[in-house]
Amino acid sequence: MKTKKRKKASRMHGHGRGTHGWGERKKHKKSGHKGGVGMSGSGKRSDHKKTLIIKLYGHKYFGKQGVTSRKTQKDKRKKINLRDIESNLKKYGKKTEKGFEINLENYKILDSSKKYMLKNKLIIKAKEASGSALEKVKKSGGIIILRRRGKENNEKKQTVKKNKK
Repeated sequence: MKTKKRKKASRMHGHGRGTHGWGERKKHKKSGHKGGVGMSGSGKRSDHKKTLIIKLYGHKYFGKQGVTSRKTQKDKRKKINLRDIESNLKKYGKKTEKGFEINLENYKILDSSKKYMLKNKLIIKAKEASGSALEKVKKSGGIIILRRRGKENNEKKQTVKKNKK
């Protein structure tokens, strides 16, 4: 009768660090040669884990975006064009008797192009708006209501400076 030889893994309990003759421990874990843990191996020039990173962060993860000096601060304000607002009216606002009421209090409203004309009457609440956007909305019979906190703060600062002198 032939005796059955046990597998190496079951015979090696407690011998060494658990490499079972495969060199480094990470090389034979049945998970492929991962190239490290976490984000390692995901550099600019590698294809390793690229699909994972693009899925998580999009295509802006790699490379530089624009040239700026160290002192330059990036404009992080949220902006939206009038054309985008009008093409997605159901998403942004509700229709009332006065027109479409749209609440975009954290956005700056921009004019999309000189040739584009508004078809609907818009009543927009916004943080800021460009001059041409204000004119276009006014021509179509609507208004842009701006939130004005900056002027009140500036007036207070000026009165404090006058009092100190």
